[in-house]
Amino acid sequence: MTESTSDSPQPKADAIPSRRRRVLLGVGVVLGLAFIAAIIWRHEKRGNPDEIVLYGNIDVREVDVAFNEGDRIVAMYVDEGDRVEAGQLLAELDDSRLEHVVLEAEARVTAQRAVVARFEHGSRPEEIERARAEVAAAEAELADARAVHERQQKLARANVVSKQLADDALSAFLAAEARLKIARENLRLAIEGPRFEDKEAARARLLADENALELARHRLADTKLHAPADAIVLTRILEPGAIVLPNSPAYTLALTDPVWVRAYLTETDLGRVFPGMKAEIRTDSFPDRTYHGWVGFISPTAEFTPKPVETPELRTSLVYRTRIFVDTPDHTLRQGMPVTVHLSLDQEPEEPGTRSTTAAPGATGSGPTRPDTPDPPETTDPRTSQ
Repeated sequence: MTESTSDSPQPKADAIPSRRRRVLLGVGVVLGLAFIAAIIWRHEKRGNPDEIVLYGNIDVREVDVAFNEGDRIVAMYVDEGDRVEAGQLLAELDDSRLEHVVLEAEARVTAQRAVVARFEHGSRPEEIERARAEVAAAEAELADARAVHERQQKLARANVVSKQLADDALSAFLAAEARLKIARENLRLAIEGPRFEDKEAARARLLADENALELARHRLADTKLHAPADAIVLTRILEPGAIVLPNSPAYTLALTDPVWVRAYLTETDLGRVFPGMKAEIRTDSFPDRTYHGWVGFISPTAEFTPKPVETPELRTSLVYRTRIFVDTPDHTLRQGMPVTVHLSLDQEPEEPGTRSTTAAPGATGSGPTRPDTPDPPETTDPRTSQ
């Protein structure tokens, strides 16, 4: 019995080191897994050192198309979701009233053109011949009045006739001279034609009437609403039969070109990105498809990262808004769609003065052909951004 009691504590002494070994082994495994996870997390966070990865959203321009005239809508040709081309007819107003305005303006132009033509052609040959005949008649009347005047003067000096008859003869002679002078001036005016000032006034009036006609035709054309560019109809605001005022929107369109990505650069990446830099764009909807584009705009001012950007560690950091244009966009890119942008760092900026912010070097397709007009800087309250 004594031996059995003395041998029983021996197994407990052997179990203590074994338990410690198991605990140490478990701690080592946990630390090893934590170390491996830290390495993986650090590698994923650092990413590829030869490129910059940005996260943003697709952005497109929206435009409200409106009539410039006010009247009753007679037709609406497209509906929400329809794709329209530049110049396509979208809607029409009742144009009967403006058609009469155009006809009236055309009549005024026709009448004034006739006036200008009459001034430019001058007097007709028949009018000149009539003026010459009037001069000849006035000369004959003057000759007769002169002869009567001379006879009456001789008779008056001989006291054969009264002084009154001599005075009447003198008055008739002077009147005949005046009529001859008038006839000669009328002939001179007929030969010279209208005055220069009258011609200029007639031409100016014709120009005013032609401009009024052009304005009337322009107003008539404004009764038809056309698409300003290739787009998709977002909203159909009005319906046929409605009475609209000038500048009342009828549709809201989303332009299909240009399409760009709104993303944000950190200060550490700002110096490595430049306008014209080529980019690859991927979406979650089509992970196997790559869109090509280029950096078109980098904001010159810093701002707090907007809350929709899904990078929690950057939401309280200062970033720089950038715009990456998509080359040859299609209908798969929609407003607000989240995308990932990859910028390879093995690119070199072009020489100053040769870089364009509207087309990537060597880019092809229907990208924007006008200078990029960046949106106004977004003003964000730092307190709300944080």
